[in-house]
Amino acid sequence: MAEVGEFTVANIAMDEDKKEEQKKADVDRSKLEADIKAQTELASKGKHHEAVETLLTLEKQSRLSEDITSTKMCCKAILQVLYDAGDWQQLNEHILLLAKRRSQLKQAVQAFVCQAMDYVEKTPNKEIKVELIKTLQSVTEGKIYVEIERARLTRKLAQLKEEEGNIAEAADVLQEVAVETFGAMAKTEKIAFILEQVRLCLDRKDYVRAQILAKKVSARAFKVVPGKQGETAGDIGIEGTAIEAPTEDTPSLENLKLKYYQLLIRYHSHNNSYIDICRCYKAIYETDSIAEDPEQWKPVLQKICWFVVLAATSSDQVTLLNTTAADKKLEALPAYKELLQTFITQEVVYWGVLEQKYASEVSQQQDVFSNEQGSQRQKDFRLRVIEHNSLVISKYYSRITTQRLATLLCLTEKEAEKHVSDMVVAAALHAKIDRPAGVVRFAKRQDPDELLNKWSSNLAKLLEVVERSCQQIQKESMVHKVPIGAS
Repeated sequence: MAEVGEFTVANIAMDEDKKEEQKKADVDRSKLEADIKAQTELASKGKHHEAVETLLTLEKQSRLSEDITSTKMCCKAILQVLYDAGDWQQLNEHILLLAKRRSQLKQAVQAFVCQAMDYVEKTPNKEIKVELIKTLQSVTEGKIYVEIERARLTRKLAQLKEEEGNIAEAADVLQEVAVETFGAMAKTEKIAFILEQVRLCLDRKDYVRAQILAKKVSARAFKVVPGKQGETAGDIGIEGTAIEAPTEDTPSLENLKLKYYQLLIRYHSHNNSYIDICRCYKAIYETDSIAEDPEQWKPVLQKICWFVVLAATSSDQVTLLNTTAADKKLEALPAYKELLQTFITQEVVYWGVLEQKYASEVSQQQDVFSNEQGSQRQKDFRLRVIEHNSLVISKYYSRITTQRLATLLCLTEKEAEKHVSDMVVAAALHAKIDRPAGVVRFAKRQDPDELLNKWSSNLAKLLEVVERSCQQIQKESMVHKVPIGAS
């Protein structure tokens, strides 16, 4: 907790509030309220220009006397008069005028900007709406105290561009704002804004920028830590400013988590990174709202099974494969439990039998096998079966003929040789192919020193066993009083 005399943004704001309360007690605003009401009535009679001129004079008096509340009242009254009159051109001009007036109070600017933002959705047509948004953007540019309002305006402008079909322009507009630096913006609104930037980049197929933006959101951001301050509305943020409440259309943290991983799935699908897609579905599967509803977690668990099978063999893939197979919920999906067990068991799998067995499941998985990458994923499924079989064969054989290998892999000799070579290049398998002899050697050639060390270790173990046996024989001989060597 900061001391009272400490120079922080929060303490400065507290001092300003105290001064304003003292000034409010000293100043009688009843006359100002009466004057504003009179000018509003005058404007309703069609004389809004005269009313605005008088209100500008009142605003000048309040501004020069540094009366925040009175200045805010005058500024808001001016905009309200012009809005009621439907004079959108004058409204834009007076927004710029009020913002540029000498010694304008930042609280007044923030007040009339927020009021003008309410008018955006009430504009009669799209042209006026865009013009009003751009006017407010020019007013808020470079002003930290209205950076959140500027971000929200930019998002509305991007939505208009997207509705027109200008995806690239909408993405460029939205990327101008770096909301991760905004200390007073709620965490959920920040995440929603960044995810919108990622979505537009994916829509325009700018995958490099989408990845950069996605990295601004950490998976830890979706974990709710009880008692943690500086994230919800009303808390004091890292800059000493109070966190503002997010907009009404901001999704909950859990919905943002689901959207985040769905966007990552889109990105990883472009690169065919099956292991990363599997991790994303795993995170979705572990979300509370998904885990509690069988109608939702069953399709997600099915996709986890398929993508962990499609992923190339690695330590991460083996770990995911075993943890997924150990999930008790998989009992409700026996076909998928058997699929995972097929790749865990060290036995050769015949492709024709497996393909026929899971043909109906493959046809039902529209999101996995029936989209743009569907044909490639079906080829990768067969490739994973070949890789699994090759690894199993390498554990049972030290040498095998290429003809027998091709028979076990359900391939031609040339195809079998190609797949073994690819696995050797990828460091997934150790093998040497003797083409003239038509033999594949899986046994790794041992270094002479390593071979001697192994022989020495085995000999030492043998001698230890012999010594223990002699001790046991001697013990039994002494217990039963039978001399060794007696017939």
